[in-house]
Amino acid sequence: MRRDLGFWGLTAIGFSNIVGSGWLFAALYAAQTAGPASLLSWIGAGLLCGLVALVMIELGASRPEGGGTVRWPLFASGRLVGTLVGWSVLLSVGGTAAEISAIMQYAAHYVPGLYSGHTLTLTGVGVAAALSVVLTALNWYAVRMFARLNNLVSVFKIAVPVVTVIALIASGWHEGRLTDHGGFAPYGYAACLTALAGGGIVYSVNGFQAPLDFSGEARNPRKTIPAAVLTGIALAVAMYLALQVAFLFTVPESVLGGGWKGVSFESPFGQLALILNLHWLSSLLYADAVISPGGSAYVGVAINARHTYALAKNRTIPRFFMKVNERFGVPRRALAINLAVIVIFLLPFGGWQDIVSVMGNMYLLIYGASAVAAAVFLADPGSSTTGWVPGLRWIAPVSFVVASEFVYWSGWHTLRLALPLVLAGLLIFLAMRRSGNGAADAVGDRDGAGRRLPLLAELRTGAWLVTYLAVLTVLSWLGSFGGATRLPAPYDSLVVAAFAVAVFFWAVRSGVRHLTESRTATG
Repeated sequence: MRRDLGFWGLTAIGFSNIVGSGWLFAALYAAQTAGPASLLSWIGAGLLCGLVALVMIELGASRPEGGGTVRWPLFASGRLVGTLVGWSVLLSVGGTAAEISAIMQYAAHYVPGLYSGHTLTLTGVGVAAALSVVLTALNWYAVRMFARLNNLVSVFKIAVPVVTVIALIASGWHEGRLTDHGGFAPYGYAACLTALAGGGIVYSVNGFQAPLDFSGEARNPRKTIPAAVLTGIALAVAMYLALQVAFLFTVPESVLGGGWKGVSFESPFGQLALILNLHWLSSLLYADAVISPGGSAYVGVAINARHTYALAKNRTIPRFFMKVNERFGVPRRALAINLAVIVIFLLPFGGWQDIVSVMGNMYLLIYGASAVAAAVFLADPGSSTTGWVPGLRWIAPVSFVVASEFVYWSGWHTLRLALPLVLAGLLIFLAMRRSGNGAADAVGDRDGAGRRLPLLAELRTGAWLVTYLAVLTVLSWLGSFGGATRLPAPYDSLVVAAFAVAVFFWAVRSGVRHLTESRTATG
């Protein structure tokens, strides 16, 4: 791969990956979940994601590598953890399907028959699959060409939300929205936590890690990666806050008879513009409804290819998919397999929120695994890592707790499907062991796999992640976020935090031991 990406290219990748279908839908879902208090959810999401980003910045700046978010957990915590994280990343390809589904939902305004209720029709699936092919084709050539096209899309993605906020506020401002209709927090402040994930807020801010997956293609990654990641988060959160304010203060009184939970739009900002007689804005929004999530999906396809490339280097999938085109420096085989996965994920899920709630949680596992990896590298006596980010020793465990809460707040309805799906990766790990795949072929394997360790040692090293996923599932069932409420709020979140702290230090000890055993095995 070629190091052709600078600060602006990386920032545009991060921003474009963050700002997709989220800005079109999340303001509505967040308002339905938490009312005006959803403003606090956006601020909280920005701060918490920034904290998690610091850990990943440490890894991206000190250990730049294509698809690094998939590689670092393998290096730090062994093959079982690497396989489970890799499997979750493969499943999270469905997030790109979410963007494509959002495009179809808005395109149905012009082309009836693509959507029926909250589900893609057969025709809609066909059109969505064709769009997936186009996005894959646009990623087929050099990363520099990809970055230039994405820069143009990012400018448009900034301009349209800014115009939307100004036009809506100028045309339909209603006083008293922070106190009327149940007050500032009509459903309690605990609803702010639910809105973080269930309301689509975490998913909407998620994507800040995108520049890290291109760290192997970045010029001067120690300088450009940190600045690009944090700038992307700041720009996106500021824009989302402005959009949430515009939505809260311009929704007509006539649709608030049932409170914020009763507000319902198929296409929130587009229909709101029509109600306010802003037909020109509605037309612009429906055009952007294709371009904005399309740009995010465009970046998503590129990121998915880097992940699949990294999975092949990890030997989680056949190394056939690790091949990089010599002329353009692009992993084309990885692009092709991801196209098939995207199309598959368009089939079983219905609306945007359904895909978001499940697939978004698949990717959240990377945040926790990266926090562990950074702490392992810092604690390992044989490592040269000194901590590029100041305060990493306390930032890493806090980031792990934050990532755990993000997963838990998604609710039982989501986690009862998502976490068992990730745990199914254990069967893949055992199958790979049985077939002999996934082990290094020789001492000093440059892919970092090391000499093959005994199965018992690998299970012991990765036992923390299996336990973590299993206990989180049980806590979600017992808790107040869609569960049986046997653990009422806020005690359920406190239990999750305490459990996460214990698992984090267990994981770090296991990782340091793994690195020591790997060095011994390789002589």
